[in-house]
Amino acid sequence: MTERTEAVVVGMGLIGGSIAAVLRARGLRVTGVDRLVARAERAAQRGLIDRALRPEAAEAAYRAADLIVLALPVLSIVPALRRLAEGRLKPGVIVTDVGSTKRSIVAEAEALFAGRDVRFIGGHPMAGSHKSGVEAAHPDLFENAYYVLCPSRLAEAADVERLKDWLAPARVKWLVMDPAEHDRVVAVISHLPHVVAALLVQMLARREAESPYYALLAAGGFKDLTRIAASNPEMWRDIVLDNRAAILAAFEEWETDLRSVRAMLEAGDGPALEAFFAAAARYRARLPERRPGAIRPAYDLFVDIPDRPGEIGRLATRLGAAGINLTNLEILELREDVFGVLRLAFRNDRDRERAAALLVETGYPVYVFSNGEMKAFGPAGGGEGGRGR
Repeated sequence: MTERTEAVVVGMGLIGGSIAAVLRARGLRVTGVDRLVARAERAAQRGLIDRALRPEAAEAAYRAADLIVLALPVLSIVPALRRLAEGRLKPGVIVTDVGSTKRSIVAEAEALFAGRDVRFIGGHPMAGSHKSGVEAAHPDLFENAYYVLCPSRLAEAADVERLKDWLAPARVKWLVMDPAEHDRVVAVISHLPHVVAALLVQMLARREAESPYYALLAAGGFKDLTRIAASNPEMWRDIVLDNRAAILAAFEEWETDLRSVRAMLEAGDGPALEAFFAAAARYRARLPERRPGAIRPAYDLFVDIPDRPGEIGRLATRLGAAGINLTNLEILELREDVFGVLRLAFRNDRDRERAAALLVETGYPVYVFSNGEMKAFGPAGGGEGGRGR
């Protein structure tokens, strides 16, 4: 009988639980470790892992592991690496993490495991969910998302391929990057936008004391623009602190550009402002519209429905009967540049596409955002339709 490959996943949250499920689907024997033993036990009950352990009882599991995954908050990863370095590990073990920053983590691993047969490969799966925790974990979480690997100098190309093979059921798009380059990129495309979103929301909060209309009218596009400001504050505190050098460099560039736009406004320079907006629009149109990136995309549909009692319930029932999971539903009061009276949110693009086809077939006008524009989906969405509920 062939001996099963042993894996230990530390941290049984959304990402850790989902990675554990992927590894188990690949045939590995997976031990889940969490300081909240009830959380690890729930992962075992759900079939995500083979057994649950407390951290203090996991030493033997670490020694036997072929793979150790640290699915922990960014500032908890280095302390976890230090604890691993104090114990015995299996020669040739691959250690990886899932942190949103990479440079400091990879550098610390190289220092801690220098001269030992430990292969550290930094990891960053760019996937998430509208839900959190082990209850939301599932092996399809990462499907079609980018999964960045940042190998340390302790790892070889064969180790990277071995890790990819173990994670094959995740069906991700692999990228191999230098850790410092990774941090510079995510500072611009993820970390700076989170800071800007939080600043915009705080500005709105201050202005609300002047007039209730600020919050009332922010329910539309402003809320979409700033939805990432609702992210976990402790997690984002840790991320920006760990990547502060790259974020501060991005701030300098941002401040230069902001001064330039301010000068256009002060001078009343209409042509320059138009050129500024046009350049941004052209570049944005070139970006992939439906490919997961560092910020979780919104899988939304906008739907017009007849103004009669029970129509929303009938729509939701049709989706449920087809096995389509509707994660959120919102009645839109403010619809500037938006068609439809309902916003329907889905877990992934596949569910959204199935729902759109079903609703169009049923006769509802359905709309989607594509390259910054609202467009009808299918033959039923040819106009703005009714505005009822």
